[in-house]
Amino acid sequence: MSVKERKERERAERERLIVATARKLAEQQGWDAVTTRRLAERIEYSQPVLYSHFRGKREIIGAVALEGAAELATAVRSAASRASSPRERVAALARAYLDFAERNPAVYDALFQLDGGLAYAQEDTPEPLKDAFAALLECLAEVADDGVDPGMFTEVFWAALHGLATLTRAGRLLPEDAEPRVELLVDRLAKA
Repeated sequence: MSVKERKERERAERERLIVATARKLAEQQGWDAVTTRRLAERIEYSQPVLYSHFRGKREIIGAVALEGAAELATAVRSAASRASSPRERVAALARAYLDFAERNPAVYDALFQLDGGLAYAQEDTPEPLKDAFAALLECLAEVADDGVDPGMFTEVFWAALHGLATLTRAGRLLPEDAEPRVELLVDRLAKA
């Protein structure tokens, strides 16, 4: 391995460490606790080293969001692949999405609530974000009513899931009604 290759590998490892540490700190204490000073202390590098990877917290949030988007896409596809009918796939997708939001609140915030400097629904949208939407679309396109644009149907279904995730997390919805809500959403929107 050349010196250049070793330095590139070390740089990539430092970047992964920064993102993982930011994510862990955000999940434990919230995004307000994620500062470059705290990150530098936790990873035992100087703040200038952090700034050589990310210009600031916004870019770190964006990196966490991209990592989370890939994980969300995997979770949705995995859940949907185990179902045997269109209706079961949609219900599995909904449960996987809501479970992801519940288990990863800081990552979910990085994806959908905070400014990570990422373009959404644009030509220059990063591939992990496009793929997360594609994971939803793959499953939902088959249950969109005739004459309904599958992309728009996916957006509306996704918006409903996001609302459920956000309102449940904020304590605005009773947690014991989570499953009946999923069933209602699937039955009313995804006529499968």
